[in-house]
Order: sequence, then structure tokens, then C-alpha cells
Amino acid sequence: MTIPFDPHELDPEEYGETQTTLETDHESAIERVREVCLDEGFGIPVEFSPSDMLNEKVDADRDPYYVLGACNPEMANRALDATDERIGALFPCNMIVRQESPDEQVVYHVSIMKIARLLGLPTDDEEMDAIIGDTGEMVDAVFAELEK
Repeated sequence: MTIPFDPHELDPEEYGETQTTLETDHESAIERVREVCLDEGFGIPVEFSPSDMLNEKVDADRDPYYVLGACNPEMANRALDATDERIGALFPCNMIVRQESPDEQVVYHVSIMKIARLLGLPTDDEEMDAIIGDTGEMVDAVFAELEK
């Protein structure tokens, strides 16, 4: 399979890659990210620990890794309209909390809105640009608060 661009040549800004490191234990980092997401207008309808599941199911011996599926209903509704509902395959907007060491947690996110743009999902480019701007501001606010 070939894709119409070289992913190695993409600037992380093009797919909205953002990360920060929190100097705390894993559980506290999860709580902090959840709290900040809620404060900035995201709900958390889905959350789970891939590391717990993989360690149990396939004896993976993975370090703590947690996914908070953040969603702002207004943005999700707009994005569904702007993509003929295809963006739902990328929902929700995940915030990853990955343990680097016992007192160091990496919080990582990529923009599903920008990824949808790269994949050619939008049918309404103008609205998608507005959604990317609006959700980008929300994510920027989350990471600004986490970095305080």
C-alpha cells in the first residue's frame, strides 16, 4: 500500500502532535489530565489502560500506559457534519498518559481533526478549518495548564 505523502516528511504541527512531561506518579497524572480536560470543555466518555489489558492478556510486561478519550460534543457534532460522518472512525480525541519513570509521566496527543484533514475526510473545508482552530485552542489550553 502506498500513501500519497511521505509520513516521515510531515511536520508534527501538520497532525497536531503535542506532548508534555508531568513530574508525578502515574495515577496522579491521570487524575490531573482528566481534571484539566474537563475544565477546558472536554468530557471523558472513554478511558482504559492498554498496559493493564496487554499485561493480563499476553503477559506483555508494559509500563503504565493510559488513554483518556476526550470529547467536546459541540466539536464532535460539527466534525461529523463537516466530514459526512466519517470522522467518527477517529473518535474520541485521545490523551495518552505514559509512564517514563515512576515519577515522570508523558502526556501525548495528536489532533484527529488535523489527521482527518490529511486523510481528505472533510467535505466542508471551511468548517473543518474552523473546527481545527477551535479544537486547537482547547488542546493548547489543556497543555498550557498541564505545564504550569
